Amino acid sequence: MTVGTTPIDTLVVGAGQAGVAMSEHLSRHGVPHLVLERARIAERWRTGRWDSLVANGPAWHDRFPGLEFAETRPDAFAPKEEVADYFVAYARKFEAPIRTGVEVTKVVRNAGREGFTVETSDGVLEARRVVVATGPFQKPVIPPIAPHNASLTQIHSADYRNPQQLPAGGVLVVGAGSSGVQIADELQRAGRNVYLSVGAHDRPPRAYRGRDFCWWLGVLGEWDAEVMKPGREHVTIAVSGARGGQTVDFRRLGHQGITLVGLTKSFDGNVVHFNADLAENIARGDENYLSLLDAADSYAVRNGLDLPAEPEARLIPSDPDCLTHPLTDLDLEQAGVTSIIWATGYATDFKWLQVDTFDEKGKPKHQRGVSSERGVYFLGLPWLSRRGSAFIWGVWHDAKHIADHIVTQRKYEAYYDTAQSHSQKPQREESVQVN
Repeated sequence: MTVGTTPIDTLVVGAGQAGVAMSEHLSRHGVPHLVLERARIAERWRTGRWDSLVANGPAWHDRFPGLEFAETRPDAFAPKEEVADYFVAYARKFEAPIRTGVEVTKVVRNAGREGFTVETSDGVLEARRVVVATGPFQKPVIPPIAPHNASLTQIHSADYRNPQQLPAGGVLVVGAGSSGVQIADELQRAGRNVYLSVGAHDRPPRAYRGRDFCWWLGVLGEWDAEVMKPGREHVTIAVSGARGGQTVDFRRLGHQGITLVGLTKSFDGNVVHFNADLAENIARGDENYLSLLDAADSYAVRNGLDLPAEPEARLIPSDPDCLTHPLTDLDLEQAGVTSIIWATGYATDFKWLQVDTFDEKGKPKHQRGVSSERGVYFLGLPWLSRRGSAFIWGVWHDAKHIADHIVTQRKYEAYYDTAQSHSQKPQREESVQVN
């Protein structure tokens, strides 16, 4: 069965968490729509993550309203396969009109008429509006400094699955956000000699005074922050739900046996050079950690919360040797390093969306997901409307806002269509009697 050329009201591209949320809200409003997904529902959770990954937030928090996880306890962290199954079950709950195995390859605005022509791997269709729900994890980024060295196995974290996947030998993990930290820890526990390149980062406590950090960010209003703090654009967050959830502490990782190094600067043959910024990056991460504890304590006092004090949370471990005597150069061959894992994030890929909605840097121009190009919407991107926009629960609320906007536009369009229809009806002549 091909997509066909039958016009549809709203096309949603992508059936991950963003697309499923969007479909739910459109269904609630009775908006005719179709969701196209090039693979399976929530495919990134299944095949774009490593085997042992669990959600970074507890199950009570990282979910949509109206459906709990089937197996994971509310305060535990759902495995990636269960997360994917959750979205399948959620879509089934309201019979979401999702077509899988269909890739959208081109979207162009129609000339002189409403809507867009959409080319797909299964035919061409016409859509009055398009919601881009492809998320932020579209194109894995490996920086141009990566060495051209055939003797090294180099993969992005998106392609990492487990330690057995890599050849024997040590591993350099570049990037100390959530992915890099968890992968480095897993590799070291599997007996690998691991070097972890640490850049600027935030590291919240996994939990404090009996509450998960997700709860603290919620009551402190951090999830609803609408603007990123200046200078924090390239700061990653190091948090993990692995092994039941533990606070990421780079000093403990160093004492555990991982060699911490600064930001990766360049390669010269087999030698990699690191910035002399390891101590500074660790110190700023500590500041972020302690500032959240301070904010939590103040909130508890102001609101009279009876939460157990946790003074031990402020104890900072001693510096491991790799921090007091940091490496600035490493000969990979001499160190026995045979693999590099680039945990260096993702870029968006909108080359298929050929409409006038991007700035000079290729970033979408929008206000809370409503594009500057009428009829185009974005959903699931970081900071779409707030800090929580790219998270599971955050995308659900952004989808509601976009669905409400679509409903309003449909009302205006219906009024125009009705007015046009009336104006085109022939006027009945009436006789007038003059006395």
